[in-house]
Amino acid sequence: MALFRFGRKAADEPAAEPQPGVATPADEAAAAPAPRSFLDRLKAGLSKTAKVLSTDVRDLFKRDGRLVDEEFLEELRGALVRTDMGPAAAEAIVTDVRDRLRARVVDPEVVIDSIRRQLLARLAGAEAGVALAASGPTVILVTGVNGSGKTTSIAKLARLFTREGKRVVLGAGDTFRAAAVEQLTMWAGRVGAEIVRGETGCDPASVAHRAAARAVEGGFDVCIVDTAGRLQTQSNLMQELGKIRRVIAKQIPDAPHETLLVLDATAGQNALSQAKGFKEAAGCTGIVLAKLDGSARGGVIVPVAEQFGLPVKFVGVGESADDLDAFSPEQFVSALLDGMLASSPSP
Repeated sequence: MALFRFGRKAADEPAAEPQPGVATPADEAAAAPAPRSFLDRLKAGLSKTAKVLSTDVRDLFKRDGRLVDEEFLEELRGALVRTDMGPAAAEAIVTDVRDRLRARVVDPEVVIDSIRRQLLARLAGAEAGVALAASGPTVILVTGVNGSGKTTSIAKLARLFTREGKRVVLGAGDTFRAAAVEQLTMWAGRVGAEIVRGETGCDPASVAHRAAARAVEGGFDVCIVDTAGRLQTQSNLMQELGKIRRVIAKQIPDAPHETLLVLDATAGQNALSQAKGFKEAAGCTGIVLAKLDGSARGGVIVPVAEQFGLPVKFVGVGESADDLDAFSPEQFVSALLDGMLASSPSP
C-alpha cells in the first residue's frame, strides 16, 4: 500500500525558525526548475529526427531560395527518408511539393508547410484512447519482443492510471524471464500498483487468471497483464495468447479490452519487421512506441501507423515513470517541425 505524506506540519508542531544562510524547503522549491511539459519532453525525444530533418531541408536552400525541379525533389525525398518516416510518406510530400510548386523558387517555410500538412493528413485517425470496460475492471494485455521496452511501458501505463485515481493490479505474465518479473515488481511498488506473480517458468495463463481474479475480488479499475516477449513461432504465440484470453474471459466477460503492442523506436524500420509476427498473432488493438528518447529517429511513427493500421495510443519519451503519454499527431508534428522555421535561413 502506498503511503502519502502531505507537505503540511501538524498543528501542534512549532514552525522551525529560519537560519541565516541556510536554504529552507520553500527556497529549494522556488529554485527548482519547473517540471517540463510532455510536449517539451517529446521535443527532446524527437531531437535527433528534428535535427536530421532541419539540417537536411535547410541544406537544400540557398539564401535566395531554391528552384523546385527534379534535382531538388530527389534531394528532398532523400532527406525525408533519412528520418525513417518511410518511402510512402516521403513520396506523398514530394508529390505535393511537385504538384503545387514545380518550377517556382521557394523558401524553406513553404516546403515545411507541405511537410506539416502531409504528416498530419497521414496521421489522421492514428490516435485513440484506451477502451475501458463498461463496468468492472478493464483488462489490458501487453505484447512485444524482448528488449522493446515492454516491461517499463507497462509500469508507465500503470502510472498514468494511478495518477487518475484508478486502482491498478499488474500480472507478471512474462514468466520465462525472471528479470522481467523482478523489474515489474519493483515498478509496481514505485507507481502504487499491486502485482500478481508466479514462479519462474510457470504457465503465463495461470498468472493472468489470478491477476484477473484479483482485479474482480479487489475491486480494481485496471488489470494490466504482461506476456512473453519471445516470438518463437506464430503458432506457439497464438496458442499461448489464446489460452491467456480464455482464462481472463472466464473471470471478466469481454476481456481483454485492449491488446497493446510495444515497439522500440530506436529500432527504426526494423521495428516494423520485428513486430509483424506479434501484430498478426496477438490481435493487437493499439501500439505503444517506446524509447523515443532522443536516440531514435521518430519518423517511424508514420509507417507504424500506416502499415499496421493500428492507432499509436501512447509514446514513451524517457526512463522515468511519468515519461509516457497519449499520442497526439498535432504534438508530434509540432515537436518535429516547430524548430525548423526559427533555424531556416532568411531569403
